[in-house]
Amino acid sequence: MKISEILKRDGVTLSFEVFPPKTHDKMDVVIEAAEEIAKLKPDFMSVTYGAGGGTSEYTAEIAKRLQEEKGVTMLPHLTCVSSTRDHVKKMISVYKEYGLENIMALRGDIPPEGTPNHDYKYATDLIADIREGGDFCIGGACYPEGHPQAPSRAEDLKNLKTKVDAGVDFLTTQMFFDNEEFFDFMYRVREADISVPVLAGIMPITNAKMMKRSIEMSGTKTPRRFLQIIDFFEDRPDALRQAGIIYATEQIIDLIAHGVKNIHVYSMNKPDVARDIEKNLAPVIGSM
Repeated sequence: MKISEILKRDGVTLSFEVFPPKTHDKMDVVIEAAEEIAKLKPDFMSVTYGAGGGTSEYTAEIAKRLQEEKGVTMLPHLTCVSSTRDHVKKMISVYKEYGLENIMALRGDIPPEGTPNHDYKYATDLIADIREGGDFCIGGACYPEGHPQAPSRAEDLKNLKTKVDAGVDFLTTQMFFDNEEFFDFMYRVREADISVPVLAGIMPITNAKMMKRSIEMSGTKTPRRFLQIIDFFEDRPDALRQAGIIYATEQIIDLIAHGVKNIHVYSMNKPDVARDIEKNLAPVIGSM
């Protein structure tokens, strides 16, 4: 099923993201975690691509397996900055052959040891090739606080409009921890005449070191309350996990209360975290 159709439904949608292993010997562990998350019956699941597209075959395999065996609508990612056009066209053909109807089109990050390929510069260029390659529903990324490499939020919004006009059917935000940033972003998005659905990307705090690194790389605004949670519980993993789930749950409930219909959780291959968040939200979503 196309995600664009799922997003037309009444009520709130809840989806989860998983990522493939770096090496095939870890594939069974990732598949097991992804299948546990699939048991929660999310509206769909996404599978990331890995820096430089190095895990592309694993992305396709995971997406195919979950869709065929677990009946979950899948959204495999496809990045282009380190890829040739031939590789991208090959992956589009693979996704099509596997019966995958949705693709998350991303520029992607260049791995530290890698170099960009000059076939692509922006995700907009990738979108055109996906459109040419098949009848896919295409997702794109957006940044409530502006892309880290954009000279200004205004310029970032202008680029986002160009990307949507190129053929994006929906957008998913980078993680954020301050809902006010998201609300302000949505106001600016609609003022810019961008009308596609926007999914709010939420990442639960489960590992202090990882979160601090992610925040540094993305430049995401960190509310004082958020930082206090990380600092206070940093040396108590179980307490940090529980506090992080509560923080993410409260953040999602606030979004829903403000009319946000579509929530995408970066579950980091942690079925227990996904399960607890889904359990916390079930009475809220079930009442919608």
